[in-house]
Amino acid sequence: MRDHTSLKAWQEAHAVTLSVISLARTAWKPYASALFYQLQKASLSVQLNISEGYTFGNSPTFTRHLAVAYGSAVETAELLRLLGEAGILDPDAVAEAQKRNAQCQRLIMGLLKHRRILR
Repeated sequence: MRDHTSLKAWQEAHAVTLSVISLARTAWKPYASALFYQLQKASLSVQLNISEGYTFGNSPTFTRHLAVAYGSAVETAELLRLLGEAGILDPDAVAEAQKRNAQCQRLIMGLLKHRRILR
């Protein structure tokens, strides 16, 4: 039986969330705690909105959840960039998370375009 975990977009979002948790665990700094908190919240929002939206099936509600997930993926990218540019996170670790997040954004956008064409 297919569920939300069969979606490539969810799989990438899940990988990004796991990367962010790992980055927070190993690179957290007190002066950047708000950035780490927001990064974790944004990345988790991508995965959870895809999951929750999937439960609504082929409906406009699923499309809305995908749009929210896309916005959270963009927020995740901005926070990763900021943490990298500020020298808080290792550039190699940021690059890998950014790469996965960019792929997730592309997949969500593909789902959104497909769903909007079907309406």
